[in-house]
Amino acid sequence: MKRDMKKILTILSLTLVLSIVMGSLGVAYAGGIRGIGLLGVWFFLTFGIIVVLAQLIPAGILLSSLIRSTVGPHRKAEAPVGAA
Repeated sequence: MKRDMKKILTILSLTLVLSIVMGSLGVAYAGGIRGIGLLGVWFFLTFGIIVVLAQLIPAGILLSSLIRSTVGPHRKAEAPVGAA
């Protein structure tokens, strides 16, 4: 992978994680959790969301390929052969 692409992916992944972190922190703070408990809930929510996303993305890919294989035409790669 090119160096520029690695930088872009790193920035995008850090932005995603940071937005999840800030959202989790905001939800925990708005829920009335203060002090050291805020850090525990923050870690729980943040890494819970990241784990769920890590499971949903491959599951979505598998589901879309299952739907494509059941709905779409079979044997796409084969060329039609006409009878002579």
